[in-house]
Amino acid sequence: MVTISNPFSQNGLYLQHHSIKRQRFSIPETIQVNCSAENRSSNHRIAPIKDIKSVACGILAAWAVTAASPVIAANQRLPPLSTEPDRCEKAFVGNTIGQANGVYDKPLDLRFCDYTNEKNNLKGKSLSAALMSDAKFDGADMSEVVMSKAYAVGASFKGVDFSNAVLDRVLFEKANLQGAVFRNTVLSGSTFNEALLEDAIFEDTIIGYVDLQKLCTNTTINKDGRAELGCR
Repeated sequence: MVTISNPFSQNGLYLQHHSIKRQRFSIPETIQVNCSAENRSSNHRIAPIKDIKSVACGILAAWAVTAASPVIAANQRLPPLSTEPDRCEKAFVGNTIGQANGVYDKPLDLRFCDYTNEKNNLKGKSLSAALMSDAKFDGADMSEVVMSKAYAVGASFKGVDFSNAVLDRVLFEKANLQGAVFRNTVLSGSTFNEALLEDAIFEDTIIGYVDLQKLCTNTTINKDGRAELGCR
């Protein structure tokens, strides 16, 4: 069971604190919402707002999924490099579970692997939450891949075709993306700090407003790329 204790203010709902077992929100009176994943019990005391329990539980569920997903920060220590002899070939199979949530039973470790000019075996694969730092994908066809929450710090993707791919919440920090094609590509939540983006194509890219503002601060994007993105 997960409990949310909620003192609320009249102006609405705001997040004060995160913890695995508890979230705090603030609104006129105190409410308590008990959510049971096993549906054994569910009770609430409601003041001015009806159905707040379902709203709060929905927020908690979304937060719990995100918190449980294995996103790795750029400055976080990575697990030891896999010693499996076929670890690089596993990209041709991909992450067969989890997909957009990046859930896996074993990490997909592609660090330092070389997929230069790979045209057949990466297209449409799910590489969610893959560890890709310092790997080489130059000239590869990665159209329609799903790379949600992948860790691609320092990787090289020069000239890669990412058309129709889902690249949300990817860490592309210090990656080389010169000439990469992001045509009709989802880039929401991805970060490109110190990434090289010369001659990258951003035609019909799908990206949130805040993420777009951050991406537009990258000075390596050329004039055409900035026009495609709508940078001001």
